[in-house]
Amino acid sequence: MKLIAGIALASAIVIGAPLTAEAATIVAKVDISTQTMTVMHGGKVKYRWKVSTARAGKVTPSGTWSAKWLSKNHRSSRYNNAPMPYSIFYNGNYAVHGTDQISRLGRPASSGCIRLHPENARVLFEMTRREGLKNTRIVVQR
Repeated sequence: MKLIAGIALASAIVIGAPLTAEAATIVAKVDISTQTMTVMHGGKVKYRWKVSTARAGKVTPSGTWSAKWLSKNHRSSRYNNAPMPYSIFYNGNYAVHGTDQISRLGRPASSGCIRLHPENARVLFEMTRREGLKNTRIVVQR
């Protein structure tokens, strides 16, 4: 009887616990040191893409966030109306989004956002829209 009660208590704790990055349906893990993003879906690696994060003098914060909101045809209000297609905002004004500066992918070049090839940004955007914001984690590590 104690074993059943213990299992029930453990299950209640797990069910009530907040989702971690590993428990999210989609995890987009950005490695600043290698300028790459690994996208996992259901715990399995689906994609590895080049990214651009913050250039010298700018910051891409490290940490773990759930996606907050989506904007398919976003334009920057801070940087001369720059196009930010397929934006997934995750931390204030920070987003994962497509870029027209494809030749700069694979090295630091942004003002702080995480830039992707527009086609890759579209894929991640559609996955996020399908699975839901609360089921998408952005993980940024140095």
